[in-house]
Amino acid sequence: MDVPRAPRKKTGRNAAVAGGVVLLAAATWGMTQLKPAAPTVEGATLLMDTVRKGDVIREVRGPGNLVPERIRFITAQASARVDRLVAQSGQNVTPDMVLLELSNPNEEIAAMRADQALSQARADLVSLRTNLTSARLSQEGLVASTNTSFVSVSQEFAAADSLLKRKLISTFEYNNKKAQAEEMTTRLRVERERFALMRSTADSQLAVAGTNVDRLKQIADFQRDRLNSMHVRAPEAGVVQDLTLQMGQWVQEGATLAKVVQPGKLKAVLRIPESQAKDVQLGQLASIDTRNGLIPGHVSRKDPSAQAGTVTIDVALDAALPPGAVPDLSIDGTIQIEKLKNVLYTGRPASGAGTGTVGLFRVEPGGGNAMRVQVVLGRNSVTTVEIVRGLQVGDRIILSDMAQFDNVDRVRIK
Repeated sequence: MDVPRAPRKKTGRNAAVAGGVVLLAAATWGMTQLKPAAPTVEGATLLMDTVRKGDVIREVRGPGNLVPERIRFITAQASARVDRLVAQSGQNVTPDMVLLELSNPNEEIAAMRADQALSQARADLVSLRTNLTSARLSQEGLVASTNTSFVSVSQEFAAADSLLKRKLISTFEYNNKKAQAEEMTTRLRVERERFALMRSTADSQLAVAGTNVDRLKQIADFQRDRLNSMHVRAPEAGVVQDLTLQMGQWVQEGATLAKVVQPGKLKAVLRIPESQAKDVQLGQLASIDTRNGLIPGHVSRKDPSAQAGTVTIDVALDAALPPGAVPDLSIDGTIQIEKLKNVLYTGRPASGAGTGTVGLFRVEPGGGNAMRVQVVLGRNSVTTVEIVRGLQVGDRIILSDMAQFDNVDRVRIK
């Protein structure tokens, strides 16, 4: 027979369950309050530097080329075909030395037509001068004969006037003599005016014809020069460059045929980033690295405008060129901007190309961790930058690019 039993109390088990729940919740809350683990970076891959205090020379650097100070471009004065190559690139030439020969039949025809027009104009000028001289002489003779007739008629009129007073001649005859005298007076005046007009207009006609001859001569000389330019000559002594034409090649008018340079007179042309070129001034000292020695120099010209993010700077060389220095040689140039005295500085970080506030990782004592600090950068040079605020002497910072850790303030250095 079953015996009824009283149910067992669950107070102890419930308390244990409640306690476990509380402990789990507390552990979960504690884990949520923990900071995420700092990312790790290999120390061997980092570039570090120490903050120092002292004098710093500000410099800017840029690539460039050695360029001749004097370049003479040789261009085609007329379109033509290359018939013969006499010189080659790199060859030393003397003034008026033939470099290449071109040809264009159209230019030869144009020169002959210009010469023909000039010859015809000269013949016309000679014919005009002859005709005008002949007409002048004829008119001069006519004036002389008219003057003789005038003198004769005037004397007859004077005699008729004397006879009329003595009533030895009729009035009718007197009036005829008077009319003849007036006619000859008018004719003499007209012929003299015609002679003067002929002389003045003759000079004008000869001047116009002479001007036409001069103009046609200039045209003929121009066409002859174009034809003579087919024999391309060196304008001065030097070395030929960029003579890359081939036999039978057709060149257009104005195209560059070659260059003649002075190889011993070179200058450095640097391309400085426009963010750094603002401090470059004329006369500043510079150093040019030709990969075969350093050449001192000074800034001689600064381009007023920027192209493709760079400013062109010309540097005049103050020393002899090393062996192997040739035009268009690739170089590196450094320009000294100024000397900063007793300033706080360090190596130039990858993320601090300009001035202003940047976040840099400062290595903590022991070297195991690095914390991000806000640093105000000042004037910068090629490899160094001025520290205005945020770091002290002896601090070690990471100069490498840490852009991948922009979302954290602390990294572990392994």
